[in-house]
Amino acid sequence: MSVTALDTTTYRRDPMQVLRDKIPMIAGVGVLLGLWWFGGFLLRTDPATKAFAGFAPGPAFASLIHLASTGALETAAIASLGRVAGGLAIAIIIGVPAGIAIGRIPVLKQATSVPFQFMRMISPLSWMPIAVLVFPGWNGAIVFLIVMAAVWPVIFATANGVSKIDPAWLKVARNLRATPLQRLRAVILPAIAQDVMTGIRLALGVAWIVLVPAEYLGVSSGLGYAINDARDTLDYPRLAAIVLTIGLLGFTLDSLCNLIIRRVGWQREG
Repeated sequence: MSVTALDTTTYRRDPMQVLRDKIPMIAGVGVLLGLWWFGGFLLRTDPATKAFAGFAPGPAFASLIHLASTGALETAAIASLGRVAGGLAIAIIIGVPAGIAIGRIPVLKQATSVPFQFMRMISPLSWMPIAVLVFPGWNGAIVFLIVMAAVWPVIFATANGVSKIDPAWLKVARNLRATPLQRLRAVILPAIAQDVMTGIRLALGVAWIVLVPAEYLGVSSGLGYAINDARDTLDYPRLAAIVLTIGLLGFTLDSLCNLIIRRVGWQREG
């Protein structure tokens, strides 16, 4: 038997075993859908809440398909994803260098510890009045709120990653006469890649949560605006469909971040 055949035989997974491994996940999703359906049933059968029966799975999925077919869902999602991408990119540009500096310079870590922890505990939405005053457009204000939500996980995760780097690695790099830029590129960044991505994953989750109330501002596009509009028009199936879309998009983005974290992780052998 060839090495290739042996490897294929060794690592080929039994399809039934794969299915059995997925049973807990499938069961969890089934329970969630069942609870959703039961909640919709209770709303529909109670005369006092019958007007809210559109939150049930049937009307919600029907509205989701309709919104997707008309392109309204895509338009709202693209607007929101653009704002999150812009805010997250700025948070990364600020947070990664700041985190590296804090992790490498003890005095800077001590100086920023209290101020940064204090600012981290301020709700990002608390900055909304300031954002409205400072930025001429609503998009800029929303991106600013997302930055204020996302920058702290990136900074602290990056600094934590730098603090865990084995000093021997940097010593070897210095002995090989590596420049600071070479040490950054060859040692520091690969060593902290997993921590940085973990911070970005956390930042994305916080930014995604802040996005919807932030889009209640004066914008006329985005998923938050779509929820607000559906609420004002009492279109509860559309409202439920938008909420479902937010959950699906957030779950997809988080899964992509988790996949990247697994791929960039590495450990020293020996």
